[in-house]
Amino acid sequence: MVTSLPLSLLAPVYSFVSSHRLSLAAFPFSATAALRLTAWLYPTPPRKKTLKAAVAEAEQGIFSAVDAVLAKTGVGAEDIGVVVVNCTLFAPTPSMADMVVRRYGLRSDVRCFSLSGMGCSAGIAGIGLAENILQCDSRCTYALVVSTEILTSDYYSGNERAMLLQNCLFRMGASAVLLSTSRARARHAQYRLARVVRTHAGHDDRAYGCVQQEDDAAGERGIALSKDVMPVAGDTLKAHMTTLGPLVLPASELLAYALSLARRRLLLMAGQKDSSKPRVPDFRMAFEHFCIHAGGRAVIDELQRGLGLSDKQVEPSRMALHRFGNTSSSSTWYELAYLEAKCRVRKGDRVWMVGFGSGFKCNSAVWVCIRSPVPLDSGPWEGCMHRYPVAAVQRD
Repeated sequence: MVTSLPLSLLAPVYSFVSSHRLSLAAFPFSATAALRLTAWLYPTPPRKKTLKAAVAEAEQGIFSAVDAVLAKTGVGAEDIGVVVVNCTLFAPTPSMADMVVRRYGLRSDVRCFSLSGMGCSAGIAGIGLAENILQCDSRCTYALVVSTEILTSDYYSGNERAMLLQNCLFRMGASAVLLSTSRARARHAQYRLARVVRTHAGHDDRAYGCVQQEDDAAGERGIALSKDVMPVAGDTLKAHMTTLGPLVLPASELLAYALSLARRRLLLMAGQKDSSKPRVPDFRMAFEHFCIHAGGRAVIDELQRGLGLSDKQVEPSRMALHRFGNTSSSSTWYELAYLEAKCRVRKGDRVWMVGFGSGFKCNSAVWVCIRSPVPLDSGPWEGCMHRYPVAAVQRD
């Protein structure tokens, strides 16, 4: 697993605010809000929202990540039989998966998939897709899964406050992961994919419409985040945990939860009210590490409270948000890289990756460490790991 964020895409806060103020001079609130909301996250707004500029951004992020993962693993491009690339907002023709095939000269029978419009949980969906293909086709021994988000073509230049948040929170990012069913390569692998679980709440209108790409009254396109995002995320997570829990929790925890649920139902049938809080399964008994999608401080706070996690357990998510912003589907890989850089992952540890996406979706990937990672000199946290964790920044 290798993540990549080209240094050329980083910019100081004052550069972002200055550029933002120039592009939206007619609406001074936007520049002020951009500084106050999350004043550590921003790339410079694109000078040109052209297809050519967006493709250049995609190539820079994707190719640097793929170059790094191939160099790290020693796998040749000719051995890759499956390519999955996911990006929510940018879907060019030819696709980004086609770009990878052309760049690295992959073989003619390679299976390519480009996932778009699926939000920040699409990376885990891509992992599940690659897993299924590898298990079904013995000719494919390696699958390359690339997760990225391209901002150049979808930077919001309008005046709607509900749509300005995307400029403050989202950042370009890219990750590349190699999956394999080769027994010969098993001794070189760092993690085993235990399972992928997906939950879709698109049947509910409120869930379907809480995150949407749309045009404002002036015709400027952007992402509208409704006030229902957090309640919808909570409801979807509850449904997701109902599916995931029996697959990962120990029998003792499942029994305790079942007894608690039975007690509440018996009291309800007897016409009595249970004043105690509903028991929440303790997922800390199933996982040593948590990579929660860095969708924003409110998202991390809500999951920490709901799952009863400690500050250290959500530290990777908070620090990834602090350092890189919301890099969409690749954010969980930045968090895993943080854990590895801190030397916290050991052989036998279980890692829970969970992401939320438009539609509305909640996806999980469960990984088991089979070989303790060796800290590398390179990576997304290179040159700054000694400064983390940092204290949380409180803003009015």
